[in-house]
Amino acid sequence: MASSPFDLTGKLALITGGGTGLGLGIAEAFIQAGARVIITGRREEVLQQACQQLGPQVSCEVNDVADLDSIPGLVQTVEQKYGPIDILVNNAGINLKKHTLEVNDAEFQAIIQTNLLGLFALTREVAKGMTQRKSGSILMITSMAALYGLPLVSAYAASKSAVLGMVRVLASDLSPHGIRVNAIAPGFIQSPMLLKALETDPERKRKVLGRTPLGGFGQPADIGHAAVFLASDAARFITGVNLPVDGGNSIGF
Repeated sequence: MASSPFDLTGKLALITGGGTGLGLGIAEAFIQAGARVIITGRREEVLQQACQQLGPQVSCEVNDVADLDSIPGLVQTVEQKYGPIDILVNNAGINLKKHTLEVNDAEFQAIIQTNLLGLFALTREVAKGMTQRKSGSILMITSMAALYGLPLVSAYAASKSAVLGMVRVLASDLSPHGIRVNAIAPGFIQSPMLLKALETDPERKRKVLGRTPLGGFGQPADIGHAAVFLASDAARFITGVNLPVDGGNSIGF
């Protein structure tokens, strides 16, 4: 009996920012689909807790994607210790909620450094091996901020809009080498941070829910299941797309 096209058994996935939030949800979904997973992040304690939670199919490596000089070494370490990387999920990112007129250059640069420059450097290094093997799937996490004008996040929106443009070019550059490149645009996904932010801003909460046709907030597993689909053979003829997983928020009125 043929295995499911959604099956990731035998695949090795590298997930940045995999210790919490969406990254943790993606790691959990990948494990359920049979993959081995390496999670990275800046905080060793958080990564170790995630590994204990997720079980023996997960390992962790401490890394800050904003440290560009560390990235070739990270990729080399992962592939030497665990094997070739089949799936890369660029999930790590930082945000800044601040009025445009109050954002200074250093703050803007910090967002770009992590969300764009680090993401590109890691993608480039992982793609070198994938190109040799003529196989691979790369996933980016974009944002509603790349699709419409969310207030107070100019630097974040700039970084995510750039990632969205990069997805299309990378798909054109890398797909001939057997590497697919896609993105997921999460809507408002439930987390302690989101709920806390919206509880102190009832008008924003009303606006978010009012323009989400399916109502309510998404769960990290919703992003995880979409990531499994895009990383698997079920999506073998899909590249260069940005898939909103948002309950219809991006098209809601």
